[in-house]
Amino acid sequence: MADNRDKATDQMKTWKANRGSQKPDVLTTGGGHPVGDKLNLQTAGPRGPLLVQDVVFTDEMAHFDRERIPERVVHAKGAGAFGYFEVTHDITRYCKAKVFEHVGKTTPIAIRFSTVAGESGSADTVRDPRGFAVKFYTEDGNWDLTGNNTPIFFIRDAMLFPSFIHSQKRNPQTHMKDPDMVWDFWSLRPESLHQVSFLFSDRGLPDGHRHMNGYGSHTFKLVNADGERVYCKFHYKTDQGIKNLTVEEADRLAAANPDYGIADLFNAIANGNYPSWTFYIQVMTFEQAEKFRFNPFDLTKVWSHKEYPLIPVGKLVLNRNPVNYFAEVEQLAFDPSNMPPGIEPSPDKMLQGRLFSYPDTHRHRLGANYLQIPVNCPFRARVANYQRDGPMCMHDNQAQHLFFTPFQQNCGAPNYYPNSFSAPETQPQFMESKFQVSADVARYNSSDEDNVTQVRTFYTQVLNEEERQRLCQNMAGSLKGAQLFIQKRMVENLKAVHPDYGNRVETLLKKYNAEAKKDAALHVYSRPGAAAIAASSKM
Repeated sequence: MADNRDKATDQMKTWKANRGSQKPDVLTTGGGHPVGDKLNLQTAGPRGPLLVQDVVFTDEMAHFDRERIPERVVHAKGAGAFGYFEVTHDITRYCKAKVFEHVGKTTPIAIRFSTVAGESGSADTVRDPRGFAVKFYTEDGNWDLTGNNTPIFFIRDAMLFPSFIHSQKRNPQTHMKDPDMVWDFWSLRPESLHQVSFLFSDRGLPDGHRHMNGYGSHTFKLVNADGERVYCKFHYKTDQGIKNLTVEEADRLAAANPDYGIADLFNAIANGNYPSWTFYIQVMTFEQAEKFRFNPFDLTKVWSHKEYPLIPVGKLVLNRNPVNYFAEVEQLAFDPSNMPPGIEPSPDKMLQGRLFSYPDTHRHRLGANYLQIPVNCPFRARVANYQRDGPMCMHDNQAQHLFFTPFQQNCGAPNYYPNSFSAPETQPQFMESKFQVSADVARYNSSDEDNVTQVRTFYTQVLNEEERQRLCQNMAGSLKGAQLFIQKRMVENLKAVHPDYGNRVETLLKKYNAEAKKDAALHVYSRPGAAAIAASSKM
């Protein structure tokens, strides 16, 4: 067995083999000072106390105490890899972004796959949406396409996002996952029906990260060189084919190999089996959006592929594993507000909320200068602005010296704007596109928009009979843990989608609830003295 291990398991063996006969490096402290003994504390005698002067120990321990950063509030468990995006079709008629500049152009990328609700140590095979975030390192700055493996989401208004995530996390008193919290929120917000139905279908358990699609999910705006604008959705379809796990397989792997998704991705790339996805866009004109039958910026709905067909753009390929997980994946930070010229936000309320939320999270988690971390650095663009200072400033602090030589005399750019000293200037050609806003400012309730039509289409036309059956079984199997009044409310929501949908789940719930009631009665009756108590109650 030891001679037939996969590449991920053999990582340490491979590292040693690659060094060949090279001698071990000299062990040093963080300051670069050679260390003579890394096994024993410096003490006053063999049994005496530790000395404060043992800087080898304090250097090691102080770093150890600080080597964990806060895990992501959502998408905590993930896998990452690197590769390139290649343009295969010309879409410059829609977008001027340099990443799409010409057919054959390649751009370095980083991709992180993740589960949404689980903590960093959770299993890869749980029923959960999967994050599918892509960072394009373009010449006009990084472009972060922070999507999922679904084209939709649970909510359409960003105000609800913290409450939604809280409902999926742990009960603040018991610190346990709570089915009442999960299903109470979903049943109170019927706009979640589309995503919930997708989640409890077969695609709620993707087989690793290579066998699922990705989506930008939100509606974006594309602008071409002439200033013409269209709305857009991004899709990336797996070239490996869709492949899902059964409930039984997912449960087995959660116990036997909770890092299944990470290992599958790592080993595929290490073996030269580079995963790829074909990149598409959907395009809608402003005029079409104005006349559309529903809100085209609603994240709980999709655009019909018949009306707005997929337009091929290029290929995403992953061909390099991270050199170090913490440096390149744990610190990898995606921000939907990172949009180079030619790509802009739409009025999508969820996207608008994320434009603030994501970079704010990174500044808390990684620090004010998180964009200077190598994996996040827009290394193909020259960064020049008036931001200074802050913890973990890693470079010249925007000194803007001519040849990037530390401590050079010809440096010291001003940190205010405007100024008279040839410091960075704005460029009018990079102005965002203009758009008119004439509506009244208010808090608009979007909960009463159509929440069922597309879910009905998904249930009746996208799924076959066997898939519908599994969807209802999966949903009832989870919903049975919630209180009866929550079960009933959710069933009514499902009946509004389609009577068959609600009736099937209701029938299964009645069966599960009856079994639970019977089991509870048997448990009570089997306790010592229960028979005597039952007999005396009949006298």
